[in-house]
Amino acid sequence: MNSPKTPSKPKYKKILLKLSGEALQGKQGYGICPEVLDKISEEIADVHALGVEIALVIGGGNIFRGVAGTESGIDRTTGDYMGMLATVINAMALQNSLEKKNLQTRVQSAIEIEQIAEPYIRRRAIRHLEKDRVVIFAGGTGNPFFTTDTAATLRALEIGADLILKATKVDGVYDKDPMKHDDAVKFSELNYMEVLNKELKIMDATAISLCMQGNIPIIVFNLFESGNIKKVVTGTKIGTLVRSKKDG
Repeated sequence: MNSPKTPSKPKYKKILLKLSGEALQGKQGYGICPEVLDKISEEIADVHALGVEIALVIGGGNIFRGVAGTESGIDRTTGDYMGMLATVINAMALQNSLEKKNLQTRVQSAIEIEQIAEPYIRRRAIRHLEKDRVVIFAGGTGNPFFTTDTAATLRALEIGADLILKATKVDGVYDKDPMKHDDAVKFSELNYMEVLNKELKIMDATAISLCMQGNIPIIVFNLFESGNIKKVVTGTKIGTLVRSKKDG
């Protein structure tokens, strides 16, 4: 029996895709894997071809994670700024890869680095999206003590995104780590308060609270299954949907 085809029309007009830095490292365990970068770029290009406005936020954990830096004696503020700079490196790599797919892109950084990125300006970002450019937000929020998940939520609200796509290495949200527990149960849908009350590690509490205030849905899905970004955008039910209320 043939599997159902992915619909060709997008359900969402404007999305923000949140990628972890670790997603870029592939099996090498550190840095940026060219093959992974190319695959992600190809999938983004496929979605862009549908006429969807696409913004991205990338973490920096494949290069440096601020919280981890404290374990080696680096103070939290310095470590967080180092992590923000790591996101700029990842953004530049993704920009280069996307442009090889003939996509026009702009990197906007919350930390001003004029030689390589525009400063983050909300109205300019929205205008870029309207002109079919892919916008990559780098530098986190520009402030220490905030995660890139919070930065992603903040930018999604600022640009008026219809949906946040939270890309992970598993196929949704479970009641416990499915990589460690065979009896882990997957949730098909959750509301924001359930995420907070169950302490599910989808995003940090600040990010979830912002989503709840702004009523912006999140879909958590497996980035590494081919075609999944397009499936989410066209309304195919995969992963876990997080929103204000569940049907029924």
